[in-house]
Amino acid sequence: MTSPVTPPRRRGIAAAATVLLSLSLVVSGSVLGASTAQAVSYPSWEDVQAARSNESAKAAEVSRIQGLLDQLASDAADAQAEAERLGIAFEKAQADADAGAAKLSELQAQADEKGAVADASEQRAGQVSAQLARTGGGDVSSQLVGDTEQAGDLLYRLGAMSKLTEQTDGIRQQAVTDRNVAQSLSDQAKVASDALVKLQGAAQVSMDEAQAASDAAASAVAAQQENESRLQGQLAVLQDQSLQTEADYATGVEVARQAEEARKAAEAAEAARQAEVLRQQRAVAAAAAAAARPSNPAPAPAPSGGGSSGGGASTGSGWVRPSAGYMSSGYGMRVNPVTGVYRMHDGIDLAPGCNSPIYAATSGTVTFAGLTGGYGNYIQISHGGGVSTAYGHIVNGGIKVSRGQSVVAGQLIALVGSTGNSTGCHLHFETRVNGASTNPVPFMAARGVGL
Repeated sequence: MTSPVTPPRRRGIAAAATVLLSLSLVVSGSVLGASTAQAVSYPSWEDVQAARSNESAKAAEVSRIQGLLDQLASDAADAQAEAERLGIAFEKAQADADAGAAKLSELQAQADEKGAVADASEQRAGQVSAQLARTGGGDVSSQLVGDTEQAGDLLYRLGAMSKLTEQTDGIRQQAVTDRNVAQSLSDQAKVASDALVKLQGAAQVSMDEAQAASDAAASAVAAQQENESRLQGQLAVLQDQSLQTEADYATGVEVARQAEEARKAAEAAEAARQAEVLRQQRAVAAAAAAAARPSNPAPAPAPSGGGSSGGGASTGSGWVRPSAGYMSSGYGMRVNPVTGVYRMHDGIDLAPGCNSPIYAATSGTVTFAGLTGGYGNYIQISHGGGVSTAYGHIVNGGIKVSRGQSVVAGQLIALVGSTGNSTGCHLHFETRVNGASTNPVPFMAARGVGL
């Protein structure tokens, strides 16, 4: 049997009802994520109010809401785990493709080198054969019988020609050997090329799966954040804890609304700042282009500075430094500071500090923006012509672009963090050419950017 509700309390519940009903209408179309088979039906305020008048109905509604809260948490955790699993698989597939590209490049270089050696050997054999033909003409027997005075000299010449013939045979055999080695390396390069196509295809499929899982995880977390406070408020009202609980809930909703407005205002301000930065960069680039005309030649832009340099500043080349900070780790083989494994470090690390801005190194299209394995939160941008850049260890919630989005040089794309295999806040920056990583320092220096 429920106790009667006093008029002041009824007014408090009615006020909370208005807030809860409004929120119910706003979020009624929310989607939990890829793991949810169909849209979830959340309780409305009418459901909550009706359940309050009956103990068994109230208990059932409490159980229902608790189940929804548990499901939201479970969906978010499952989606995050799946995103992490597929992110690790993508990282491995990308590493396999990088290794395949490096192997192909090495084999092709060896094949080209051996091909040049074989060409030189064959040319030398041809020259020696021609020389032998020029010095070996006439009937040797008649010369020996008819000209006894020259016989000794002729026999000497015949001995020399025999030696020359032996050398020629050796040169010809070496040319054949060199050609066979060159062909063998070319055949190996062809096999490696075919294998690389498969590896790159597998990496693309893995990247697509990881991107979908990362998006699903973000949706599940958003659904949890969007619905949890409302469900908790309904649960508190059903459990009849106090009028203060309802008042606190309404206050919390208002605080959340104000926080969301503040967040949107901050984003708008940042977008305006970025627009102004881009406008200034374009103006600088235009001035540099005008100064570079033949009538008024100007020196090439100097690379931006080292550790103290900021990121995102225009250099006139169309490329910019991806972040501020000093270079804390270089490109090449090293012992991974987290795993302890000696392996290739496919990029460089820049350490400008936590939550510092990360900029697109040049214009391009985002091909990945989400969670991977050791890279943590990760962005990859394609710039055309087989060139791409990558940005790792981005802070949670710090990715500011999405897959398929076009970006320009110096555009804010993320914030520095320490996700994945990281021992502190930094940007892991990579440059790739035709799928294979290359040292970003000389690559960027050739484009007027110092790292």
